[in-house]
Amino acid sequence: MIEFKNVNVSFKQKKDFFTAVKDVSFTIGTGEIFGIVGSSGAGKSTLLRAINLLQVPTSGEVIIDGKNVEHYKGEELRKLRRNIGMIFQHFNLADNKTVYQNIAFVLKAAGKNKDEIDKRVKELLGFVNLTDKHDAYPSSLSGGQKQRVAIARALANDTKILLCDEPTSALDIETTNSILKLLKEINKKMGITIVIITHELDVVKSTCNKVVVMNQGTVVESGNVYDVFTNPQNRFTQSLIRQTTKFDLPKRVIQDSKGPIIRITYHGNDANNPVLSDASAKFGFRFNILLGKIEYINEIPLGILYIQLIGEGEAINRGIEYLRKNTAKLEVLENVSV
Repeated sequence: MIEFKNVNVSFKQKKDFFTAVKDVSFTIGTGEIFGIVGSSGAGKSTLLRAINLLQVPTSGEVIIDGKNVEHYKGEELRKLRRNIGMIFQHFNLADNKTVYQNIAFVLKAAGKNKDEIDKRVKELLGFVNLTDKHDAYPSSLSGGQKQRVAIARALANDTKILLCDEPTSALDIETTNSILKLLKEINKKMGITIVIITHELDVVKSTCNKVVVMNQGTVVESGNVYDVFTNPQNRFTQSLIRQTTKFDLPKRVIQDSKGPIIRITYHGNDANNPVLSDASAKFGFRFNILLGKIEYINEIPLGILYIQLIGEGEAINRGIEYLRKNTAKLEVLENVSV
């Protein structure tokens, strides 16, 4: 378990101080995939580095398994850091070393003998599906392959916590998906706690169990990923989700509509229930689906539909009230008299 208790991190800038992390408190459970999301400059990377004490908090505590990390000294601190793997946006591989040597390096530093190193490196290369790249140099690898090497290296020393600093920002969509799938596999098979910082909300939605949202150094929202994305409470979170979702009708479609247009949001089991068809049959109106999608966050469905309602005014009004009561959210975008 990782716990942040009233953590502050400040940096001296000329004659003044800049506070990058402000009074942050939250807990990451053992075995979770935990996301820390926010825009550039929100303090995410600074907070991540405090976990393995690469960044010392100005005040507050970072606690791992019940002990403040600042109380670890000497060999105890080195062992803590060996058990905390880290991967980065730009991979941080040694260009003059082969794939094998990049992974073996951290094992040598931990005092492993040649046989132990050979066995562990081959085991990890098999796990990340790079056995055939044993003697290749980083310059010959794709971005996804480089990140797989970095992941293998981060796992080498019996890792218990894996810190991921924007791990997919330099990758294309297909490669991003393969790396996120690998991270989930690592979490499931090895039970490793994974902390991902990112500005990409799709990464959090597809991978994480829980999330905190940071803005200007503070945590503005936290909770289960599904709850935060379907019912954000903070204005910054709401704005962040709107900007990245980009699932809206063109204004022209709304302006030219001959009847009211509604936006329905379905949560959980509601997304699988035929409430729209039921309402149409019950109240005698017709409908035209203009835009719609269902996505799954932690395997729970979230549905959004834009619908034009066609029929008599009273039938439509009664249908809207029925839908409002039987869905997570309903918004009337255009209420043209009919």
